[in-house]
Amino acid sequence: MNGVINLDKPAGMTSAAAVRRVKRLLPPGTRIGHAGTLDPFATGVLLLLVGKATKASQSLMDQPKGYEATIRLGATTATDDPESEEIITPDAAEPTLEQIRAMTKMFLGTIPQLPPRFSAMKIGGRRAYDLARRNQPVKLQPRDVRIDAIEVLAWHPPLLELRVDCGRGTYIRALARDLGQKLGTGGYLTQLRRTRLGRFTADRSIPLDRLLGEGPAPYLQPII
Repeated sequence: MNGVINLDKPAGMTSAAAVRRVKRLLPPGTRIGHAGTLDPFATGVLLLLVGKATKASQSLMDQPKGYEATIRLGATTATDDPESEEIITPDAAEPTLEQIRAMTKMFLGTIPQLPPRFSAMKIGGRRAYDLARRNQPVKLQPRDVRIDAIEVLAWHPPLLELRVDCGRGTYIRALARDLGQKLGTGGYLTQLRRTRLGRFTADRSIPLDRLLGEGPAPYLQPII
């Protein structure tokens, strides 16, 4: 069995756990991996690579990505997402829609982005999130990432909905954090859905329960 499965990952599950669930359906010894990790709270396109398709992991992760994100302005969290306690920003003024749209333009193009403290980035061989959980220093360096487009979908204070097109390595959690800082309100990601990875889109992805019920064979696609 060889090919790509365009899985619609449900919320509340790690990408690795999704791989393990599907691996049980494959013939013994079949290789399986994934391209582009999604955080547990996130949903949407998670490409499962089966058999020889595992060799295409790096090239697939280099493909453009699309997301729909909901950001809570006026508060922050330690993890920049809903996985930790919310801290309200005192005396934060509510920005206007015009201010938000103007500020999002500052994040377009190739920009330096500091990865979240609670991320899988390695520092001296250890994951940043392991150090952060132990309250140890997390010294990360900004990396250049590419953001191709940001569209404001809705602004219902304090929740801001965005559509983001970006390149590899972009943290939408960090974008939420940095946008909140620029607006003077603080901000963190409350919801995230990956809508696209290369030619694979969420509207053609397969829910996990359907995949588990029907088996992977009907949903294997060629890489190209």
